[in-house]
Amino acid sequence: MAEDRLSAPKPQDEHRKLEAFAGEWTGEETVFPSRWDKGGPAVSRVVARIDLNGFYLIQDTRQTREGREAFATHGVFTYDREDRLYKLFWHDSLGYYPPSPASGSWQGKSLVLVRGSLRGNARHVYEVIDDNSYSMKIQFSPDAEGWADVLTGVYRRVH
Repeated sequence: MAEDRLSAPKPQDEHRKLEAFAGEWTGEETVFPSRWDKGGPAVSRVVARIDLNGFYLIQDTRQTREGREAFATHGVFTYDREDRLYKLFWHDSLGYYPPSPASGSWQGKSLVLVRGSLRGNARHVYEVIDDNSYSMKIQFSPDAEGWADVLTGVYRRVH
């Protein structure tokens, strides 16, 4: 058994880049008016950890609006060694299940991931500001060309 663990795959530098988002964060957000929501300010608490031998970033978010929980997410990020793209398996309290993970890559300091579904396309952009803050935006597009903001936020490390 010990020999098997020694020969098991090890995380690559691409996996380690996800460590930038590990930790506990609080975020001030703007929810944009859409067909799903009237929009407005929100605050989110984000708890993210590197797990499963360093291959995954597991992120849980709880959003509060007008004094009560309004939205929650569970995201699992990884790097696919075969197609050399990052993947985001996204689940949220709206209850929709994506047919496949979001897929993408780093563009400068931003990790950009796009996923499609029967309802349209979502783009997640996570930008590292510094060691203690990052920004995030989720955008929607019916055709993956013109993108409209759904949610934007800036997150600061709690400790």
